[in-house]
Amino acid sequence: MKNDMLKNVLIWTVVAMVLMSVFNHFSTQGQNSSSRLDYSDFIEQVHLQQVSKVSIEGQTIRGVYTNGDAFTTYNPGDPGLMGDLLDNHVKVSAQPPEQQSVLMQIFISWFPMLLLIGVWIFFMRSMGGGGMGGKGGPMSFGKSKARMLTDDQNKVTLDDVAGADEAKQEVGEIVDFLKDPTKYQNLGGNIPRGVLMVGPPGTGKTLLAKAIAGEAKVPFFTISGSDFVEMFVGVGASRVRDMFEQAKAHSPCIIFIDEIDAVGRSRGSGMGGGNDEREQTLNQMLVEMDGFEGNEGVIVIAATNRADVLDPALLRPGRFERQVSVGLPDIRGREQILKVHMRKVPLADDIEPSAIARGTPGFSGADLANLVNEAALFAARNNQKLVTQKHFEQAKDKILMGVERKSMVMSEKERRMTAYHESGHAIVGWVVPEHDPVYKVSIMPRGRALGVTMYLPEEDSYSYSKRKLESQLSSLYGGRIAEELIYGPDSVTTGASNDIERATSIARNMVTKWGLSDSLGPLMYEEEDKGGFMGTSRNANVSGEISKEIDHEIRNLIDRNYQRATDILKDHSKELEEMTEALMKYETIDAQQIKNIMEGLPAGEPKDWQDSDDNSSNSSSGTEVESQSETEKEADMVKDDLSGENSDKDNENGEPKLH
Repeated sequence: MKNDMLKNVLIWTVVAMVLMSVFNHFSTQGQNSSSRLDYSDFIEQVHLQQVSKVSIEGQTIRGVYTNGDAFTTYNPGDPGLMGDLLDNHVKVSAQPPEQQSVLMQIFISWFPMLLLIGVWIFFMRSMGGGGMGGKGGPMSFGKSKARMLTDDQNKVTLDDVAGADEAKQEVGEIVDFLKDPTKYQNLGGNIPRGVLMVGPPGTGKTLLAKAIAGEAKVPFFTISGSDFVEMFVGVGASRVRDMFEQAKAHSPCIIFIDEIDAVGRSRGSGMGGGNDEREQTLNQMLVEMDGFEGNEGVIVIAATNRADVLDPALLRPGRFERQVSVGLPDIRGREQILKVHMRKVPLADDIEPSAIARGTPGFSGADLANLVNEAALFAARNNQKLVTQKHFEQAKDKILMGVERKSMVMSEKERRMTAYHESGHAIVGWVVPEHDPVYKVSIMPRGRALGVTMYLPEEDSYSYSKRKLESQLSSLYGGRIAEELIYGPDSVTTGASNDIERATSIARNMVTKWGLSDSLGPLMYEEEDKGGFMGTSRNANVSGEISKEIDHEIRNLIDRNYQRATDILKDHSKELEEMTEALMKYETIDAQQIKNIMEGLPAGEPKDWQDSDDNSSNSSSGTEVESQSETEKEADMVKDDLSGENSDKDNENGEPKLH
């Protein structure tokens, strides 16, 4: 701050000097021109005895009239000048001409211009961040954009990383090597030059890399893969060279490249073949990591969630030879992560991190940090000094289901149809085997959904059986079937459009990818298009007969589970009516109320009914809209073999169903 103030004072001082110099130069010229006298007029005034005295300095004559006015003239070399002056009683004084070197004269005449040029260069350096070739300047294309954190600036250690015990163990020896390299070198061992961290977004890959540098107390360079690539060919390669030169100068150190798939994608893949700039950048990175020149003491850590698209040359031994999987945390990991983030907020005595962890399967570290923050915001919104368990429940509902739209007014008929739709999902999900338990049902519009049915698994799931997948198919059609049973086929709404989309996707994957079709067997009929951008594509080797059989099997799966859901709702018509009435009264019912209804008992009131500001007269919702494509996240979840992500949303009468 003090340096910036001195810099500003210096700038304005130089500007003031330049302005004063220019002003004085022109003002002096103006004064001299106004009192200059022609030589012939000067001689005439001398003869008229109007001049009292003169001062001669070289060829310049400065004089004073008898009335006191001053004048200046120039002697053209008149030899009779002195005679005329003395004859007319003019007092004459003489001074030797001022002697200045040629360089001094040039400097004086060019001084204002030099000052202006100096100020311009100073401003250009300030705006460009280091001049023509400095970092950020107009000639800095080839300079690395990596930011360096010294060991004093980086305070993150492995104690700040929770929920990734296996990953911490994998990188532990890297920290040990950076602290004491001779321990390994004496035995002829070399630490891996590159570590690739692979995992879903928000699982803590960047935090883990930063913790390695903080634990080892070494400099930490961080850069994104997209920072290498420019429109000019060769710039990325130059930046890679500059980055490794900086790293070698500060070794031992760590270079962290986030989203390396932006520059490390397989060469020659994708539409239109290769990309010259990206491939040159990748080639330079390959050479720097394991080429003729060594980079001892420089460890490269990269992060990506698309390891399948990386170039094989990056993954060979000598480069990114060690891959560390940083996955979604389990229940124990979620509890540890919650405790880390809860240190920053004042908590009430009723907070149970273990209970919150059980209710957040599939949450990443970033999701849990957001959960704690949202709970703190709810507490602040209610003018509370402590964050309670209720605030965490509200935050979880907001994250999983979206924000309540209390301003949206829906007619009584539409509210009742939404209640039937959600009740259908809940009842089928309750009855079918191996389905995740129903957690909450609501007809309060949230986000772009007019209704919500939430399922929460009792434990973390890592694989899905055929029975469980078919149960999901049945529950997805429960809402549409309930509308059809109550209002007739002609009154079915568009609310089930996303249900149909997701059910079709699950059924197609069961037949073409997961080998769960009896007639087609365990064969892969459809594969991911890794090089393109269209998601999945039908395998071109599949014959027309097989394609017809695939469609037939998908239709059989859907029809079988559609009929099963229909039979369940017909057998539980009483429960369907009771759950609908409970939703019309309370708008949101919890797991205990659902259990009571399914066991033939009165629903009772929700746990937080006494504290709720909502009632049926304030209920919202308006006109239904057709199913929108914000649910691509759920389709991706299904395509990824249902890998534990559990926040998929329906629109319309739609609902997030956590599978």
